[in-house]
Amino acid sequence: MTKYQVGVDEVFKALADPTRCKVIERLVSSPATTSELAEPFDMSLPSFVQHLSVLERAGLVTSTKQGRTRTYRLSPVGLNSAQGWLAEQRRIWEQRLDQLDAFLLNQQENQ
Repeated sequence: MTKYQVGVDEVFKALADPTRCKVIERLVSSPATTSELAEPFDMSLPSFVQHLSVLERAGLVTSTKQGRTRTYRLSPVGLNSAQGWLAEQRRIWEQRLDQLDAFLLNQQENQ
């Protein structure tokens, strides 16, 4: 297992759902309460809160509670782990493509 694997798995699982992606997109502009986030979705509040819990476990959002109101904000922690994993994959594939390019150039010169 790579050093990023555990966090990355949770991040990608969380982002695999369109509802959760829309929540992340909404939170880019500003923090929002549970009710504000749930408003555009046609589902019960308990079902929607489960989506928020998945995002929070993945480290993509954090929440604070003041009285009966819970407010959600974006958290860079989850995205940082995914970004690190993606950067590592990019480095690996760029290296492989460079090796393929060198091999093909060598083959072309030897013909």
